[in-house]
Amino acid sequence: MTENTQRNREAEVNLLAAAREAQWSAAAFMGPNAVKVVSPAKVNLLLSIGARRPDGYHDADTVMHALALHDTVYLRVQPASEDEVAQLAEQAAAGRVDIALGGPAGNLAVAIDLADRTGADLSVPAADNLAFKAADALARALGREGAEIVQLRIEKHIPAEGGLGGGSSNAAAVLVGLASQWGVSPDDARVVATAQALSADVAFFLQGGCAQLGGAGEVLQRILEPSRKAVVLVKPAGGVSTAAAYRAFDEAPAPVSAALLQAAAAAASADGVPLANNLAFAAESLLPELAGVRAWLADQVGAENVLLCGSGSATFAVAESFAEASRIATAALSRGWWARPTSFSGLRAAVVPGR
Repeated sequence: MTENTQRNREAEVNLLAAAREAQWSAAAFMGPNAVKVVSPAKVNLLLSIGARRPDGYHDADTVMHALALHDTVYLRVQPASEDEVAQLAEQAAAGRVDIALGGPAGNLAVAIDLADRTGADLSVPAADNLAFKAADALARALGREGAEIVQLRIEKHIPAEGGLGGGSSNAAAVLVGLASQWGVSPDDARVVATAQALSADVAFFLQGGCAQLGGAGEVLQRILEPSRKAVVLVKPAGGVSTAAAYRAFDEAPAPVSAALLQAAAAAASADGVPLANNLAFAAESLLPELAGVRAWLADQVGAENVLLCGSGSATFAVAESFAEASRIATAALSRGWWARPTSFSGLRAAVVPGR
């Protein structure tokens, strides 16, 4: 394939995507078999990574907190014939990347329309999207063998590769949305087990609010009173590979101090948890610009109120007010960084009532 041919094909794909976007309507999508699900971002107030275990995971003690910043997931389930699912499977095999096939009998076709509102023009093939993997895993866990089509529209406001859990939150939203359509409680043990198997972050988003977790970060230990403080998020253009951050950490592990862990364990509310993240140094070694973001935010609100989000590359700062968070976000944007004012929240992945 020549370079010109490749560019022409990419242009055709972009035009088709733009056409679908222009034609999409929430009112037309929603119906008796559809739900709208809120999908919040998160930050780690405390992230204490321990030694690498024989299974390849690391021990992790963490306090996660949901944010008001959120994606929106629209989900519709349609009964289908085997022939309809087979036709979609043929289209996927022929190169249609917005469709993936799953389910215990290859009976579940999932179509994903990804609308990126972050300015990054995110594009993820459906088969690689954690939202599809959630649908596939839950269908298998529930033993749903009938032919079905699941249509997803994911409106992204949470930037990718920021440590804000957007993809995991979308997966949790799909679990909750499908549970509501398949007559299962979101608290059903099979839904929870599916979330835990997908990732620690997915499991947290079923709970939301503020919670302390252990194990590899997937075991709920206790719930804390959420904070209502304002937050500003700042992210440079570059991203940090989570796997690379853990490899860098393993080369020079730096444990969180016992005093900070004890203070976090004694805190009854999110506001009493000291901010700490022992992955931050490893992430900064991979993307040195993160140190500049941290230092700049520390000048705005004080170093004790600034922390890298997970393995990065977003950093959050706790502000005195939403107005102050907005001022800082505006200043960060002028420096060429992505930035948003938001606040801590009690949100979790949940179906929006009345939809």
